[in-house]
Amino acid sequence: MKELSKEEKEYKTLRKKIQEKLIKFATRIPIFMYLTDYRERTLRDVITKLEPELFKKVTGLEVPDFEALCSLGLFNSSLMNDAIFKFKRYEDSSLSYTGLNRHETQAVGGWDTVLKKEEFTQFFYNQAFSSEIQNHP
Repeated sequence: MKELSKEEKEYKTLRKKIQEKLIKFATRIPIFMYLTDYRERTLRDVITKLEPELFKKVTGLEVPDFEALCSLGLFNSSLMNDAIFKFKRYEDSSLSYTGLNRHETQAVGGWDTVLKKEEFTQFFYNQAFSSEIQNHP
């Protein structure tokens, strides 16, 4: 068996720690998004500036951990925006089931982008419409 050098061991240990933090983030971020009231702000701002304590309670990660994951380039902005906007689209129904929706006229924040409510609605209308066309030729 080949013996690993000290640098290789440190690299593997660091890689494992990063992997564990990323898994924690991925599995707990939907809960965090559901618990926060800042739907109109970007998720990055909510995590780093507005709700860092809630983020720590829910994910177990500190803001420096989150910033380290970001600095490694692990998050693709366009994919993250898409996933967050989809989450918020489905979350809308649970926020308005009583007939009252206090977020109805607000902007909607993604990962690093904020859309006006009209843009958000139009975006998903167009996406659903194009999906219908593709499924029914």
